[in-house]
Amino acid sequence: MKTFYFFLSCLFVTAISFANISKTEKDALIDLYNSTDGDNWKNKWDLSAPVSSWYGVTIKNDNVVGIKLMFNNLKGELPKSIKSLKNLKILDLSFNAIGGELPQEITELKQLESLRLYSNRISGTIPRSIGLLVNLKSLEIYNNDFIGEIPESIGNLSNLEDLILSSNQLTGKLPTSLSKLKNLKVLSVFDNKLFGNLLSDIGNLANLEELVLSNNSFYGSLPSSLARLNNLNTLLLGNNSFTGNFAKLQEQMPNIKTFDIDDENRKGQLVTLDEFVDGDN
Repeated sequence: MKTFYFFLSCLFVTAISFANISKTEKDALIDLYNSTDGDNWKNKWDLSAPVSSWYGVTIKNDNVVGIKLMFNNLKGELPKSIKSLKNLKILDLSFNAIGGELPQEITELKQLESLRLYSNRISGTIPRSIGLLVNLKSLEIYNNDFIGEIPESIGNLSNLEDLILSSNQLTGKLPTSLSKLKNLKVLSVFDNKLFGNLLSDIGNLANLEELVLSNNSFYGSLPSSLARLNNLNTLLLGNNSFTGNFAKLQEQMPNIKTFDIDDENRKGQLVTLDEFVDGDN
């Protein structure tokens, strides 16, 4: 009898192990494969094999929850059918050659926690509906060709910890809604075409550790609220037109380890705050 129950248990476990995802999700994965030149990926999918064996795909409870295809020679554009992966939590397609625009349909992935598309060739604007991804913790789309303004709706991403939009062609001012991102640890927008003053209430981002604004056209005095960022250890401001007493700022923010300044003698050069204070200023 024990042998019989053991046999049944094995059958049950086997059935779970080979359980499959829905046809809708599988079709969405196949669309991704075909629209990004899957036949020339470094690690190809055998479309006749179980989805659970496909490189970079993570399945949990019969749902696709993760896709990680970094450095895999993806080319082409992301398909609109990606919205069918309703349970997706991680999408990492970094270091590929994906082009075209980011489909607005990607903002229908409400369970998404990590969106990493950096080092591709994606163009167009950041969808205004990006604020619908309320579970997002990491938005990393740097080193692409995004244009236009950073959507105001980005302030709805209350769980966001890493916002890295650097090395694009973004324009306009920083959206005021950024000051609502209380969980933000990294804000990086260097090497864009942004301008304007730094948000006066930047000090509301109490958990911020890195603020990277270099190589833009920001200007004006640094807000006094900046001194409230006790967790800030990196502040990069070079190649902008900020003004103010940086030595005094150092006294107010002793935890900062790295500071990039707009000094006429060392413009754009990375220095430590201690080095700056010990200099002519």
